[in-house]
Amino acid sequence: MRRVLITSRSFGQVSDEPLNLLTDAGFEVDFYNVKYEEKEFIQKLSGCDALIIGANQLTEEAVAAAVKLKVVSKHGTGLDNIDLDVTKKYKIHVTNVPAANSNAVADLAFSLMLDVARKTSYASNKVKKGQWPKVIGVDVCGKTLSLIGFGEIGKCVARRARGFSMNVLAYDPYIKKLPDEFNFVKLATFEEALGNADFLSVHVPLTSGTRGLIDKNELQMMKKGSFIINTSRGGIVSEDDLIESIEKGHTAGAGLDVLETEPINAGSRLAELDQVTITPHIGMYSHEAINTVSMVAAQNVIEFFEKSE
Repeated sequence: MRRVLITSRSFGQVSDEPLNLLTDAGFEVDFYNVKYEEKEFIQKLSGCDALIIGANQLTEEAVAAAVKLKVVSKHGTGLDNIDLDVTKKYKIHVTNVPAANSNAVADLAFSLMLDVARKTSYASNKVKKGQWPKVIGVDVCGKTLSLIGFGEIGKCVARRARGFSMNVLAYDPYIKKLPDEFNFVKLATFEEALGNADFLSVHVPLTSGTRGLIDKNELQMMKKGSFIINTSRGGIVSEDDLIESIEKGHTAGAGLDVLETEPINAGSRLAELDQVTITPHIGMYSHEAINTVSMVAAQNVIEFFEKSE
């Protein structure tokens, strides 16, 4: 019987369907979804034929010890926690689940945009402390939204922005022409997207080329009073530069679902800023998205072995 190790804490959290899919296909399933410890993870992975991985790192030490490992299925889209050079070296097949969580992430991105614009979380916290302040925000309707990256999530955010009569710009070096559905979106250069944005929403993977993509220089190129939304990956937006820009009054605020270090460090300066709303990397955590991603991640493992037989 083949064994699969699952490290994603959200796998099968809302339904037994994904787990049943694996067991019905003849897999023995083991979980390692406690606080991550490298040595313990390596022990768990040893002897497994497949790995459904969440956010924990997959190192060469772990791969080298897992002599039976044939396939790694990412429970999600981003592969930045998997050393693809290592998996290639050891001839391990890697899959992911693109697009399945697009609506969930887009919903969160747009909710963060509304939150920081209207200062909803800030006002709510004040009321819960017994205060009743007059909190003045800014409109989202009719403003300019610039999307950095126009993949499936970026497209879903654009659809939501249309309902708010927003002017939508998109920067994506891999797209030369937009589908007819998005005739309300204008392709822009990186500089145009930054310079015209009232709201800038980031939707690119974390790579060596995108790390620090939005730093001090880019923030200065943006309008005074503009907002940053990042539901992609921490590290794409420089947190130190963002803090400085907010403290100086240039950037009005930020909505962040991802950070350079997760969980957040105690005493984080970002967490002390009233202009910043931070959520704990919950972009794909809707019932619908979790179940779909879990099902596809499980199916990716099953299909790999079916094709290899």
